[in-house]
Amino acid sequence: MTQPPSGDSDSDSASKSGGVNGVAIGIALGLPLGSAIGMLAFDNIALGGAIGLSLGIVLGVAADARRRDQADDADAGG
Repeated sequence: MTQPPSGDSDSDSASKSGGVNGVAIGIALGLPLGSAIGMLAFDNIALGGAIGLSLGIVLGVAADARRRDQADDADAGG
């Protein structure tokens, strides 16, 4: 049987980000907010939900990338 490598990339990325997943937060916030805006502005909850979901994913990925860059800069600087 083979042993998994000791430096598992999943555990390393989770410890660097502090266990916060920006994409999950983006989806969790974007979907209901988009649905509410869709219901009020478009009279179509599905259209608003799709827009909110898309924006939530984009903003979550951007937040993860920014957090990762800041963590890398902090590691390199100090």
